[in-house]
Amino acid sequence: MTVTVITTTEDLTALCQRLASAEFITVDTEFMRETTFWPKLCLAQVAGPDEAAAIDTMASGLDLAPLFELLSNPSVLKVFHAARQDLEIFHHLDGRVPGPLFDSQVAAMVCGFGEQVSYQALAAKLAGAHLDKSSRFTDWSHRPLSERQLEYAIGDVTHLRVIYQRLSDSLEKSGRAAWVAEEMTALSDPALYEQLPVNAWKRIKSRSTDGRFLAVLSQVAAWREKEAQARDQPRNRILRDESLLEIAARAPTSVDGLARTRGLGKRLAEGSMGKSLIAAVTAGLAMPEADRPKAPKARPSARGAGPVIELLKVLLKKKCEAHDVAQRLVANSAELERIAAENDADVPALNGWRREIFGEDALALKSGKLALSIKGGQVHVDRLDAIMEADE
Repeated sequence: MTVTVITTTEDLTALCQRLASAEFITVDTEFMRETTFWPKLCLAQVAGPDEAAAIDTMASGLDLAPLFELLSNPSVLKVFHAARQDLEIFHHLDGRVPGPLFDSQVAAMVCGFGEQVSYQALAAKLAGAHLDKSSRFTDWSHRPLSERQLEYAIGDVTHLRVIYQRLSDSLEKSGRAAWVAEEMTALSDPALYEQLPVNAWKRIKSRSTDGRFLAVLSQVAAWREKEAQARDQPRNRILRDESLLEIAARAPTSVDGLARTRGLGKRLAEGSMGKSLIAAVTAGLAMPEADRPKAPKARPSARGAGPVIELLKVLLKKKCEAHDVAQRLVANSAELERIAAENDADVPALNGWRREIFGEDALALKSGKLALSIKGGQVHVDRLDAIMEADE
């Protein structure tokens, strides 16, 4: 297969102008992130109905503006597989989330292909293509790219055209296109891809609910986030989570105190990094109590909630099998626990299409209007209110 490689702004502009009239395009990226905070885009693959190209995003002098405009063109559907990381990359580079969207992995979960089905599996089942994935973990920043790498990369968008068409047809026949559209609205939210330093502390696992501890942690975590973004280095290259937790616990306000932090040392504590860390600790200690971050409140399990949760799990499995949709897409264990605890839980399973196929029945099960039974070795779902009305 001959792969067109785009290395100039002129060729990229011409490609994007041609694809601007397409009903849909398929998109994928190859990137590196091992040594950076932000993903380093190394290659972008795009295909329309009649052509496909690999855009060498590292080519000298190449302006990606035409690609960004194409990805934001409201008349052209952008088809990705497992889009989250690709969208994060484009949001960071362009400030916009590509759209409108179609994620073939989400669509496949709606169409009964199981939990987080791989592109390789979909290509085999829907496009009859058996992919060589040996280039998946190669160094995409190295130039020149080999023919094998380019063939692998372009295959991620050429077969995706067939996958999209097959899934789209299936969704239309089943009446579930609106389900996927609902998921794409959530995936298009720019807030999903924002890395705000003020929220950095929430990523760090801690069991403490102490306000003073959390105030200091929020400040030192925000400091690390800013440093990592500014230096474009992974967070743990700046300072590990364990060190942040230790600093938050001890709250050192002197160089000597900070130097005793495991993994930091006196040399770093005495430098500019140490000074800024101490300033962050001091800001955390000075934070008014009303402004201190609060750990999410653990919802106490009601007495007897365990069996209710287990019954909800059975119902979820039964309903998902009946509708041929992946369980993971409908509800997870934490959401089932919340439904067991409160009828108005703010969880996806009680909204939209999920409520139609599961949420309403989950609430009916809790209120005694629905029963689960085993008949002929199979789980059955019976509406008790309907049975009672029939008896009357």
